[in-house]
Amino acid sequence: MRRRLRFRFYGELNDFLDREQRGLSFAYEAGATDTLKHIIESLGVPHTEVGAVRTNGEPCPLDARPAEGDSIEVYPHETPVALDDARFVVDGHLGRLAAYLRMLGFDTWYRALADDEELASVAASEHRVLLTRDAGLLKRRAVERGYFVRSDKPLDQLREVNERFDLARSTKPFSRCMECNAELQTVAKQDIEDLLPPHTRATKTEFSRCTKCGRIYWRGSHYERMLGWIAELGQSAG
Repeated sequence: MRRRLRFRFYGELNDFLDREQRGLSFAYEAGATDTLKHIIESLGVPHTEVGAVRTNGEPCPLDARPAEGDSIEVYPHETPVALDDARFVVDGHLGRLAAYLRMLGFDTWYRALADDEELASVAASEHRVLLTRDAGLLKRRAVERGYFVRSDKPLDQLREVNERFDLARSTKPFSRCMECNAELQTVAKQDIEDLLPPHTRATKTEFSRCTKCGRIYWRGSHYERMLGWIAELGQSAG
C-alpha cells in the first residue's frame, strides 16, 4: 500500500532535487515499507548530506517509516561540520584535491582506479570521510560520513572542503607526501645529495623525505604559492 507524504528540503539539499521540487513543499508517494533514508535518497539526496529530519515538527531518525499524511522537513548539516579526526578517502576523479589535502597534512586515501565498492569499504573500515562528485556513491549503506563536492575546479574544491569541515584550524602543512600519503621526515642534505638535480643541490639547504616511497621535497618555486593558499584558507575560516 502506498503512502502519500509531504516533503520540504532546506538549504543546499535542494541541489539534488528536481527543479520543480526545490524550495517548496511537495507531495510524494512512498512504498509501505520504505524508510525515510530510502525515500530521501530516491528523491536524489544522499543520506550523508542530511543533518536532521523532522516529521510533523518532531525530530525523526532516518530509519523511521513515515505514516500516511506525514509532513517531513529535511535539513542539511550545520556548518562547519566538526571532525574529531579529519581523515579522508577521495574518489578517482578528485586526484588533485587529494594532493592538496595531503599538502595540508591530512591523512587522505586515494587510488586513481579504485571502484565504488572499494571506496565505500575503505570509508567504512577506516572511519574516513568520503569525498566525491558521485551522489550515488554517497548513497551506499556502508558510507556513514561523506560530502558531495560541488565544484569541478581543484582549488575551489579545496576551499569548499575547508569551509565544510573547518580544516584550516588543524593543518600541518608539508608534513605528508603528496604522492603516497605517508609522513615526511627532515633529512640532512649530505644524505641525499647525490639524488638531487644540480640546481637544487647548489641552491637549497632544507629537505624532507617520504618515509614510505622515498620521494624528496624541498622549498621550490611552488612553495610560496602553496603558502598563499594556506593563508587564504585560514582567512576564510575566520
